[in-house]
Formats: sequence, structure tokens, C-alpha cells
Amino acid sequence: MKKYTAIIIDDIEQARTTLTQDLSTYSKDFEVIGEADGVVQGAKLLKKMTPDILFLDIQMQDGSGFDLLDLLGEINFKIIFITASDAHAIQAFRYAAIDYLLKPIDPDELVDALDKFKVSSVNENDKYQFLSERLKNHNKPTERLALHSQERIQIVEIKNIIRCESSVNYTTFFFQDKSQIVVTKTLKEFEDLLKSQGFFRVHQSHLVNTSFIKEYVKIDGGHLVLLDETLVPVSVRKRPEVMKMLENL
Repeated sequence: MKKYTAIIIDDIEQARTTLTQDLSTYSKDFEVIGEADGVVQGAKLLKKMTPDILFLDIQMQDGSGFDLLDLLGEINFKIIFITASDAHAIQAFRYAAIDYLLKPIDPDELVDALDKFKVSSVNENDKYQFLSERLKNHNKPTERLALHSQERIQIVEIKNIIRCESSVNYTTFFFQDKSQIVVTKTLKEFEDLLKSQGFFRVHQSHLVNTSFIKEYVKIDGGHLVLLDETLVPVSVRKRPEVMKMLENL
């Protein structure tokens, strides 16, 4: 069995102890090799030791987790952020496709995060930079989205997304330049993220950018024609909502 090393940085001692115990209980292949209680001590520790995975609290007494990352420069390990229920932070995490755990940490969510870690790429500097940017500018409209495909993480302009189509647990993004990106997340997750950006779920399998709607054809069950001439079905249940949405465009 492959062993992974972990470091925990959190300013609450009990939180560090509990997470260490949970790692020992729920995942035998992770070993905690160090811990720190803040930005300064954490930076010193990470300059001496490089873990496979870092559990990093967002808000600590002497600064934030991002202050610590700024001190390090290059990030050569995976990070799972730990945060209290902060709406701005959680939204930023979701746009950046970055793993986070809410306090108090749920063991099932911890196991899920560890499982994802085992199949993820390690060098994710672009994602962390994007996340930091989102958190610092949370009052500005979100213009970009990080999409995590099997091969890479791509940061895309939301305005260039024409539509999203689901297939079981996969979602395919279709872009204005005719490119496509397949991600291993459900359409529901992106519906929640993008509904405030002018996207509308018109069918169980289809989420469309309303900026690209050309017309709504009522016959043959009802469907939308998009500007790229794609035909997107509208479900019977969604028809009244779609009609109302179109009237308000």
C-alpha cells in the first residue's frame, strides 16, 4: 500500500488533534508528519518538509492560509482547505474547482477528499492563484471558471460557454469556438454555480447560456435553437419556466 504524508496547519489545537485521529481512523495510508498553529510556523515547517498533502485552515490568528502560500512561492503538494461556513469562500472554492472541508469536518467528506487526492495532479499553482484572486475580489462579478478534466485544469471565460450537457456523472461544456471540455462533475453542481450568470436549466440534461438563445420552437415537443444552430430539448416540466425566462430576456 502506498503511503502518503500530510501536514496540518490550523491555529486550533483540538482541530489538529481531531483531524489527525480521523486520518488514522478512516485512511490508513496517510501519515501526519508535522503540524503548525499559524502562518509563520507553518511557513517554517513547509520550508523544511514537503508533504504529499497539506490541510490548511483559511483563517488563523496571525493571518490567512493564502498569506502562507504567498510566502512559499511554488506549491509542490496538494492542498485541502479547511474553512468555517463562509459563503464567499465556499463560492470561490467551487468556481476554482478546489477541494475544501467545512468545520466540523465530516468523516465521509474527508474520505471523499482523500480519494480525489489520490487521482489528482499535484502541481496546481494556477488553481490556487485563481482561488486567491476570487477571494480578494469577491464583490466583483465572477468572469472565469476552473474546469477539472481528466487531463488538466482549464480556466475558462464564462461568457464563452454556450451550453452544458450531462451524461450520468459527467458534464460536457460546449464553447463559442466549437471546443469542448468534459468534466467529472454533475450538471446540478454547475447549475448552482452558473444560474446567477445567466444560465438556465431547460432539461434534466441541458443547461444553456441564455445569451446564446436564438428562438424557442413550440412544436415537436418544444426545443430551443441556439446561435450555433444547436437544438436543445425543453422538458415538459420546464416549459412554463422557460416561457417566463424568455419573456424577461
